[in-house]
Amino acid sequence: MREYRWNNWKDFISSNPAVVDQTLQQNVDVDEGDKSTDRGNWASKKEYILSTIGYAVGLGNIWRFPYLAYKNGGGAFLIPYFVMLVLAGIPFYFLESALGQFCSQGPIHVWRAVPILQGAGIAMVILTFMLSIYYNVIMAYSAYYMFASFQSPLPWSDCFSWTNSSCSNAPGVYCNISGALVANWSQANMTCPSSDVILAPVQSPSEQYWDRVALQRSASIDETGPIVWHLALCLLLSSILVGAALIKGIKSSGKVVYFTATFPYVVLVILLIRGVTLEGARDGIQFYIGSESNLTKLAEAQVWKDAATQTFFSLSIGWGGVITLASYSKFHNNALMDSLIVTLTNAGTSVLAGFSIFSILGHIAHVYKMPVGEVVKEGFGLAFIAYPDALSKLPGSPIWSFLFFFMLLTVGLDSQFGAVEVITTCLIDSSPKRLTSKHGTLTILISVLLFLLGLPYVTQAGIYWVTLVDQFVAGWVMLILALLEIIGFIYIYGGNSFIMDVEMMIGKKSWSYWFWWRTCWFIISPCVIVVILIWSLMTFIPPTYGTVQYPAWALALGWCMEAFILLWIPLIALYKLIRAEGTLWERVKSLCSASEHWHPYLDIHRGERYAEEHCRRRRSSSNLNKPEPSLNVISSSKF
Repeated sequence: MREYRWNNWKDFISSNPAVVDQTLQQNVDVDEGDKSTDRGNWASKKEYILSTIGYAVGLGNIWRFPYLAYKNGGGAFLIPYFVMLVLAGIPFYFLESALGQFCSQGPIHVWRAVPILQGAGIAMVILTFMLSIYYNVIMAYSAYYMFASFQSPLPWSDCFSWTNSSCSNAPGVYCNISGALVANWSQANMTCPSSDVILAPVQSPSEQYWDRVALQRSASIDETGPIVWHLALCLLLSSILVGAALIKGIKSSGKVVYFTATFPYVVLVILLIRGVTLEGARDGIQFYIGSESNLTKLAEAQVWKDAATQTFFSLSIGWGGVITLASYSKFHNNALMDSLIVTLTNAGTSVLAGFSIFSILGHIAHVYKMPVGEVVKEGFGLAFIAYPDALSKLPGSPIWSFLFFFMLLTVGLDSQFGAVEVITTCLIDSSPKRLTSKHGTLTILISVLLFLLGLPYVTQAGIYWVTLVDQFVAGWVMLILALLEIIGFIYIYGGNSFIMDVEMMIGKKSWSYWFWWRTCWFIISPCVIVVILIWSLMTFIPPTYGTVQYPAWALALGWCMEAFILLWIPLIALYKLIRAEGTLWERVKSLCSASEHWHPYLDIHRGERYAEEHCRRRRSSSNLNKPEPSLNVISSSKF
C-alpha cells in the first residue's frame, strides 16, 4: 500500500512540476515572510525570552524587594505586590510589547501612532541614556568587589590596617547598668530597659571598607576629589563587556544571555541552599515572609504605594527597553504569552532573592546577637555592606563572595544590554540605510561615551551623584512617561484601534477576551499611576546619603535633570504644531491621528486594513471622489 501511494505521488510530482514549485515557494514565503532581513529578528524565541527576562530582572530584585517586603509586613507585602502586578504591571508590559512588535520600531518611531506626543519617545531614550551611565558605575562596584573576593581572608572581614578607631566587629550596643556601660549585655542573660540602651558610634569592617577603600568617599558632594582609579578601571571593564556583547546587536547579545540570564538563578539557589543550613536562617526567613508577617500593614497606603512603585521599576516600564526588545520579534509572535512569562518570572525572582538574602542575614544577626531588623538594609547598604559582612562570616567566604558579586555583575549586564540597545536601535531607525551596517561602530561609540560620562561617578564624591540620579531621574519621570503611554495609545490613538492592531498579530479574539485588558488600560492602570504620582509628591523627602544632606544646588540640579528629560515632550509637540498646516484645531487634530508611516514594518503584514489606509490617503491627495466598494466595507468595519 505504501509503495502504491508513493508511486502515485511520484506520478503527480512528475506531471505537475509547476504546482509543486508554487506550493514549495508559498511555504518558503510563509516561513521567511515573518522575518525582517534588513532590520533583523531574534534568532529564536528562547533568545528573546531570555533577553527580556534579563532586562527585567535587575539589581532592584535583589537589593530592594527583600527590604520592602520586610519593611511592609513581610509575607503580607506579597498581597499588594501581586495585586499591583496584575492590575498595572502586566497590562503595561503587554501594551509596550505589543507596540514594539507591531511596528518593529524603537521607542521614538512607535509614537507615529500619536505624532503630537513623539517627544515622549525622545524622553524615553534620554532617560535610558542617563540611567545607563550610573548603572554602568554600579556594575563597576560589583566588579571591584568580585576581584577583591579573590583575597583570603576577605579584606572586609576584620578591622585591618586601613580602618580607623571606630571600626569594630562587635555590635555597638551597650547597656547603662548603674552608671557603667556594659557591652554584650544580651549574652549575660540580663534585660536592659530601652531607656538605658546606648548606641555607640562604631562601624563594621564591611562598612568602613565600602567607605574608605572601595569608594574613598569624601565628606559631601561639594568635595569632588580625584578619580578613584580602581573603580575607573572596573568601569572600563564593564563598558568593554557591554560593547563586546552588543557589537553585532541582538545576534551577539542573544547568545550571551544564555549565560547571563540563567547564571543568577543558579547562584540564588546555591546561596539559598547554603543559607538555610546556617544557624539563625529561620529567624531571617521569619522576618522576611514568616510568622513576623503583619497583615495590619495592608491598611496603610504607603504599603500599596511601595508595591506599585516596585512593580513599575522592576519591569522597567516607560524606559523604552521593552518596546525595543519586542521590536525584533516576529510579527505573529504571541506577545501576550511572552508578557505573562516575563512578568511572572520577574516577580518570582524577587521572591526567590528574598529567601536567599534573608536566610544569610538571619545568620549574621545570630552571630552578632542582634535582632534581624538591625542588620537589614536596602540598596547599596544591603549589597555592599550588610551582605558582604554576612558572607565574610561563612567558611570558604571568598567563594561565596565571588559568586554573589559575579551574580550582581551578570544581572547588571543583562539590564545594561537592553538599555544600550534602546539607544542604538533609535539611532539606526532614524537612518536605516546609512546606519544599519554600522551597528558595531555605534555600539563602540556609545560604550566609550558611557565610560567617559561615568568618570565623575567614580570620583570620591561619585556615590553622591549615583544616589542623586537614582532618586530623581529613576523616579517620577518613568511614571509620567508610562501615563503618557496610556493617554497616547489608549485615549488618543484609541484602545479599540490598538486592539485591532494586536489582533493582526495574534488573531481575532472575542469581546470577553479583551474585557479585562480594556478595564485595566482605560481605568485601573492610569488611576494607579496618578495615585502614585500624587502620593509621591505629597510625601517627597529630599534625598540623603546616610546622614549626609545634599546642598540646595544639588537638589536643584536633580530637578533640572527631570525637567530636561520631560521638556522634550512640549518642545516636540510645539515644533510639530508649527510645521503642520491648517487652522490650530486642524493641526492638533492631524497630529492626534496616526501618521501614514504607522503600520507593520513589512508589507506582507499590513493586510487589507493598512493597505486601505494607504489607498485612502492617496485618493485624498489626488482628489479622487469615487472610492472602491470593497475598501468602503473595510473602512466601515474599522470605525
